[in-house]
Amino acid sequence: MLSLLVQVCNVHAAGRPDLFNAGHTKYNAEELKSILKDDSTPVFAYCGDDDEMLGYAFCEVKTSDGTGAAAAIKTLYIDDLCVDANARGQHIGRQLFEAVKAYAKENGFYNITLNVWECNPSARIFYDKMGMTVQKTGMEYIL
Repeated sequence: MLSLLVQVCNVHAAGRPDLFNAGHTKYNAEELKSILKDDSTPVFAYCGDDDEMLGYAFCEVKTSDGTGAAAAIKTLYIDDLCVDANARGQHIGRQLFEAVKAYAKENGFYNITLNVWECNPSARIFYDKMGMTVQKTGMEYIL
């Protein structure tokens, strides 16, 4: 799992070296243990025939109680989805996304959300194919 996290970081670092440091991970081993034990952060994994992890999807449960401007909804946020670079094209990402969708439906979520970096057009194409639509656009002005 840690090696896949490095792959994700490297993709982002290649596109935005001003924001990401290549060769690192979003989570360390201790943080991963905590995430895997936490029901509010469901994790989906895809392993090959030899039990090698070929992909994962980290999710977070986000809720709004409806007391403010936002409606009362429960959202499943995909924090990170990765397929090993050597296993792409085998529909592993689709299977992970379908597992996330099934979990969200079974557990009464209103929607699934995620963020896609503009420096990762292949991810955007993938999520478009999965039927996702743009909810909002994040913008920046670099000083």
